[in-house]
Formats: sequence, structure tokens, C-alpha cells
Amino acid sequence: MDIITDLAMFITPLWIAVIVGVVVGWAWKPKWAFHPKDALLKFRSPRPSNPQNDTAFTFSTTSSSAREKDASASASHLVTEYDLLHLWKLVEEKDGGPAWIQMMDRSTPTMRYQAWRRDPESGPPQYRSRTVFEDASPELVRDFFWDDDYRLKWDDMLIHASTIQECVLTGTMMVHWFPFFCSDREYIIGRRIWDAGRIYYCVTKGVPCPSMPRHNKPKRVDLFYSSWCIRAVKSRKDDQLTSCEVLLFHHEDMGIPWEIAKLGVRQGMWGAVKKFDPGLRTYEKQRASGTALSPCARAAKINTKVTMDNVRSLENTISDLLETENQDSSDKPGGRNIPKLLIVGGAIALACTLDQGLLTKAVIFGVARRFAKMGGKRL
Repeated sequence: MDIITDLAMFITPLWIAVIVGVVVGWAWKPKWAFHPKDALLKFRSPRPSNPQNDTAFTFSTTSSSAREKDASASASHLVTEYDLLHLWKLVEEKDGGPAWIQMMDRSTPTMRYQAWRRDPESGPPQYRSRTVFEDASPELVRDFFWDDDYRLKWDDMLIHASTIQECVLTGTMMVHWFPFFCSDREYIIGRRIWDAGRIYYCVTKGVPCPSMPRHNKPKRVDLFYSSWCIRAVKSRKDDQLTSCEVLLFHHEDMGIPWEIAKLGVRQGMWGAVKKFDPGLRTYEKQRASGTALSPCARAAKINTKVTMDNVRSLENTISDLLETENQDSSDKPGGRNIPKLLIVGGAIALACTLDQGLLTKAVIFGVARRFAKMGGKRL
């Protein structure tokens, strides 16, 4: 009886944990997960009706050059140089955010992974990671992470990905993603790559898409940011620039409590990350065998050339604009502007309330202007 009692005391907490886990997992399980094919047919983004144009760099089924130019122009504004500047500041640790707290440091013979987290004053938790692949070029890693067609083969957390819009000049894309975990969610993502001399700044973020209607299920995630810097670094074997470093910055608001989200990320992080290296090596073999590039892989090669001097000049330009605005606002005493604003605003309200005639409104505005001038002289 003592043994049975001890076993019961030991097993009971485990069974309670299992039951709670099943209940929570069942509550989060997407309703369309029972029939993923039906879900894809229901929520999949529109695709060209002509198979010959299925992989073309176009926005819709029409083949008119005017429509393609409009699509390219629209796509090019999804991700701008200001997004590049923000990513550069994150990489250089000049964004002014709180300090990073290290979460993980794991490695395999051909890969090392480090991760940090920080909690801003407002907004979801933010994550920073550093992945170093041995014997890999920045161009290969860039194409690997950009290739949605291949990602569907190695990333089991993504069930569907399609391209909505592209720009043939800048390589900017708008893509539609459906994940397969946690809850019913969809993502509309804008992304673009800048090439700073084989240092690739890859920006991906949530963007609006009026042409894609929203649904109650799945829920669209609007706040999404996941961008990385890819560059060559020295190998830990021979100190040669034969390894590739990926600095990733990620945060999103999935609509679940942030503490629960942090727990899920901490528990599942390494399980997801350790798939990177095998997937990359298989991708490298396929590329070496002459396999045709997917549309996403071809788009990854369309980059915007930039230099670090351009980025720094952009930073200085924005800083100068902010300083000018601050000086303009400080040169104008607040006491003189506020009474004028209140007087004129009150005059407008009074004129609209008392009478619809132009004469009455003109008289009221004239009196208000005189009071405003008198108030300015006294102040």
C-alpha cells in the first residue's frame, strides 16, 4: 500500500499536466486543421488562371504592361528605406531599445545558434538571434530563407504560402502565409532585400492589403516584424570568411497573452531552429544539381544596391529633420499659439451653431481674429 500510495502521489501531477496540456492544445487547435486541404481551397489567395503565367512576375491574370507597371509601383512602396534604416539600427544596436537578455546558446558541428529576448514598455516581446552556418555563402542562405516553395518542404509550421504582388525592379514582394500551429492565423507580409556589398538586409513585415478580405477565422496578424542581416564571417575552424552569420530580429502580436507566447517560444525554439541546417544542406545540393529556381528564389536575386554611407546619410537626414522640427516648435511660444487655436476653433463652432448665413460667420470670424491678435500682444 505504501508503494501504491507513493506511485499515486508521483503520477497524479503528471496526469494533471497531461490533461491540462491536451485541453489547452485542443482549444488552440485550428478548426481547419482537421481538413487542411479544404482550408487551403477556402482561404488560398487568388492565382493566375493561365498556367503559363503562373510563375510570372505579375500581380494579376492580365498580361498588360500597364497593369504590371502599376503592380510593380504599388509593391515597391510596401517596404522603404526607412525600414532599412530601422533594421540597420537594430543590427548596430543603435535603436535605443532596452537591453537584450540571453535565452539560448546551442550548437551542432556545422551550426551555432544564440538567442536573446527583451520586453519593451509597450508591445509584444522582441527576439534577437544569431545563427552561424559553417561553409555557407551569404547568397545561398539568402535564397534559402526567401524561397517559400522550398520552405514548405522543410518547415512543417507553414502550411501554405503564395505571392500576391511583386515588383520586378526592386524585388519587393507581398506574400500570403498560413501557419499550422497555435491558432487560426494568416499573415500578409511585405518584404524586400538590400545589398550592401554582400551584406544583405532582408526586411519582412506585416502590411495592409485591401484587396484581400478579412475573415473571422483565420485571424489576420497585423503586427508582424521579422527581418535579418546576412553576411560572411570567419569560420571557427580556420578563421577564413567561409561561414555565414544571420542576425534575426522578430516580434509579432498573435492575439494571445504575451507571457504564454514567451513560454511557447522558449519551449519550441530549438526544435524549430535545428531544422535550419539540414534544410540548408539539402537546398545546397539541389542547387548544385542544377534544379530550376523557384519564383521566390529568383526574386531574392533582385536586390536594391546600397552602401553604408547611404544608410548613414539617411540617418543624418532624418535626424536633421527631427532637429529642425523641434527647433521650429521651440521657437514658437506655446502660450501664443494655444489661445489663437482656441479662439478660432470656438468661432468656427459658434458660427456653425448660430446661423447659416455668410454675414454672421464673417462677423464672428473677424471678432475672433481681433481677440487672437490682442491675446498675442499681451502674451
